[in-house]
Amino acid sequence: MTDYWEGLEELPDSKCSEEWVRVSDTVSLRVLSWTPNDESLHQLEPVVMIPGWGSLFEGWKPLVKGWVTRRRVLYIETREKKSARFQKKRLSAKDFSIERFSKDIVEVLTHFNLTNEFHLFSSSLGSTLLIDSLQRQEIDALSSLFVAPNEHFKLPLWSRIIIKLPLPILVLKFMRSITLKAIEKKVKEEGQRIRYRRALMEQDLVRWRASARSLIAYSLPEDLSNITVPCAIFAAQSDKLHAIGAAKSITERIPGAVMIEVPSNQYAHEADLLVEVDAFYETL
Repeated sequence: MTDYWEGLEELPDSKCSEEWVRVSDTVSLRVLSWTPNDESLHQLEPVVMIPGWGSLFEGWKPLVKGWVTRRRVLYIETREKKSARFQKKRLSAKDFSIERFSKDIVEVLTHFNLTNEFHLFSSSLGSTLLIDSLQRQEIDALSSLFVAPNEHFKLPLWSRIIIKLPLPILVLKFMRSITLKAIEKKVKEEGQRIRYRRALMEQDLVRWRASARSLIAYSLPEDLSNITVPCAIFAAQSDKLHAIGAAKSITERIPGAVMIEVPSNQYAHEADLLVEVDAFYETL
């Protein structure tokens, strides 16, 4: 059986390292890092990637595979993922607040001695927590690219009720099955369906519930005027899980930000996206 949450991810023309970075007294996060074999590329600023809620690296592999031949890439798996190592057994919503997620990223950047000479790339939850961090000016960078950021995490009333109840794991597994069916019915892109199906089946359900309890109460600040980092948001009309209207709203609220419409959410996970990425970098 494939273990999606540990082990080196070797990619062409690069060397991979895996490390668990301590971000608090009780939590360590898995960070994958690739360095290009071509030493002339080592002088380029690295990319720091923060994927979405429960995302598996497998879903981002096509994009990263192309990127690591161009510059160093750090891929941070946030604390709700199964790879995170907790030294305490009882978890609550407070362990998964946006503020706590943001502090984790700051700790990882500090661990790797990164101040602001790097580019950010993120998706979904990763984008939301970075927008929040940039607004509070806790993180600085050369640029930030967001894929389908969430303004808030809306869930149906029935699922919000279930999430808040102290239900046993068997009920959570049943809820996961219902959620999976709902997503597969709503999502039209086959690649996106496959990614979400795989990710949902690989989640730690206790963390999934605790993080959901926190995130359903969160919304991005209306005022995003403190963000000074050059930003772009990738969004797709065909993405039924991340409203393009939210992407437009967030773009308008970040000074100087631009929205780049892409063919699909799956496209944003492929190496082809590097055409748009490079074009954006050329404007900096």
